Amino acid sequence: MTKLLGLLLLFAAAAVLPAQSLRVMTFNVRFPNPDDGFNIWENRRELLADTIRRYDPDIFGTQEMYESQGDYIAEQLPRYRWLGIGREGDHDGEHMGVFYKKDKFFPVESGNFWLSETPTVPASMSWNVSLPRMVTWVRFRDVQGEEFWFYNTHFPHRAEDAAARFEASKVIAADIAKRVPSGARLIVVGDFNSAADSDVHELLTKTLTDAWASSPIKRGTETTSSRWTGETEGRRIDWILYRGAVKPLSIETVNYQLRGRYPSDHYPVYAEFVLE
Repeated sequence: MTKLLGLLLLFAAAAVLPAQSLRVMTFNVRFPNPDDGFNIWENRRELLADTIRRYDPDIFGTQEMYESQGDYIAEQLPRYRWLGIGREGDHDGEHMGVFYKKDKFFPVESGNFWLSETPTVPASMSWNVSLPRMVTWVRFRDVQGEEFWFYNTHFPHRAEDAAARFEASKVIAADIAKRVPSGARLIVVGDFNSAADSDVHELLTKTLTDAWASSPIKRGTETTSSRWTGETEGRRIDWILYRGAVKPLSIETVNYQLRGRYPSDHYPVYAEFVLE
């Protein structure tokens, strides 16, 4: 009887333990373009860091980020470390920076591949794209031993790149099928430069779920392109997708600005998940 009572108490205690949360953000930070005038990096970098600080994600993926921008963000937000390489395979140009709270997560393994017909070849391009495009991926373990995978990407941007974006989605789907165990938790974030009714979205959501579509709470505009002006109409091209034992609680397109200045020409997207 005493043994049975002990087991019942153990199960009761487990039932009231709080579920683990995971706060995720995707953020196209806009590269440091000297021709951006009022919106040059030096004018908005404090606001960008403050936007991240306000939402306090556990992990976030950036697009269009140069190494100097990543180092600035990490300096301003010292709880985070980041990893990633440039799309040319070195430290130049755009990085798929993955930031994580260093007191909560440990990167067990990580790597990169390119959105081309030769994904393992750094800086490789296919389908007549104008720039190399890539994915940085990480397998994380948290302090309680729970694991999840994280992919961060940026798809080709031009109107004539529609076929390339579809091919890129096939490269990602193939890599996930090969690399990530079928039952593992997986978060995929990025600027897909594709609307939510596109063939890209249709292909990726055959095996992944769109957090915007499935979350019970949605905040902010559906469009994720601010164009520096606070745009409220347009396509939702920045996505947070997931698979496995995670459940979205809420998602928000972050329209934060200060006196008419926006941190980027994209709105970041922020989602709260619970690990099941």
